[in-house]
Amino acid sequence: MVEQNLPPFVQAVYRNTTYQFWVLQLVGWFGLCLISFVSLTLWYNQQTFAYIAHTLLQSVLGILVSWPLRPLFHYFWNKSVWSRFTASIVGVLVCSIIWTMLRITTFMSMTGEQGLWNDFGGWLFGSIMIFSCWAAFYYGVKFYQLLQFEHATLLRIAAENKEQQLRRSQAEAIAHEAQLKMLRYQLNPHFLFNTLNAIAALVATKEMHRASAMIVQLSDFLRYSLDNDPVRRVTLKEEMDALKLYLNIEQTRFAERLELEFDIDPSSEDARIPSLILQPLVENAIKYAIAPMEEGGKISVLAALDNEYVQIEMLDTGPGMQSDDAPLEGIGIGLKNTVDRLHEFYGDNYTFNLESGASGGLKVFMRLPLEKQSR
Repeated sequence: MVEQNLPPFVQAVYRNTTYQFWVLQLVGWFGLCLISFVSLTLWYNQQTFAYIAHTLLQSVLGILVSWPLRPLFHYFWNKSVWSRFTASIVGVLVCSIIWTMLRITTFMSMTGEQGLWNDFGGWLFGSIMIFSCWAAFYYGVKFYQLLQFEHATLLRIAAENKEQQLRRSQAEAIAHEAQLKMLRYQLNPHFLFNTLNAIAALVATKEMHRASAMIVQLSDFLRYSLDNDPVRRVTLKEEMDALKLYLNIEQTRFAERLELEFDIDPSSEDARIPSLILQPLVENAIKYAIAPMEEGGKISVLAALDNEYVQIEMLDTGPGMQSDDAPLEGIGIGLKNTVDRLHEFYGDNYTFNLESGASGGLKVFMRLPLEKQSR
């Protein structure tokens, strides 16, 4: 992103290591030329053309002499540390000797001064220092480039891993949503089949008024069921309103044989639970506790908060369970889908139990993590 904001020439230099090398060569050697001019030529009051020209010429010679060091260092870059160190020392010494000889020769030729070979050691020492700095700077740049490359590689790998994790999370979310929808919509045909059978029975007995009322109530319930997203949670109050839509149908069917009782703590009405999670429980109670009994029966629904959980109980006055052993085995599709939906929503952080009520009948107990609807 930073690179995109740079001028085209700087971008080309940023991407091409050869361009970088030559830019640094020119800047470094002509920087040395400026330092030599200020510290030697001006210091010793040698502002004639010959001295100034030699200061410039020795930098040009330095560029030419130091150029072979790059392929030499590049060749030994992947060798052992000692091979690289030895090659660097030899390269620096050879270039220093060659550059020193060229500097002295050109200096005497251009300025007319003689006897400088006697001070060859002093000139050579300065050359060795300059080429040693050249080698140190070269390796510093190489290691910096390597560090930048590794950093960019790690960032790319991290970005790819993040993208893969995002895709995996999206796929898991889609699969999770599809599973929830499948479980919820699987209940609709089951309930619809039972209701249509009841309507057909009313029509067969020529109870047209009750059949007509039941069709309207069925329409209201199905509209609510299909308009609500199966994967979202609703408030307990909304869930109870939906349950009453369903029970309106059943009360039209059973009339006085079906008695209802609701005891919902007002403080629990804002608790969010999976939509239509209670309907299959009540449907199961009607099937086994109300329909087979000539005198009908009673269904009670209770709800209250318990610290960080919401507790919901549903009791009926039917025959109850035949055995308390493994009560969740062999349950019908409605109860099974309820358990599966709870597992999809909450994992293992929920409680769902079936047990015999204190005064007979079946008691369904659910304890769900509390999540309140913000007002």
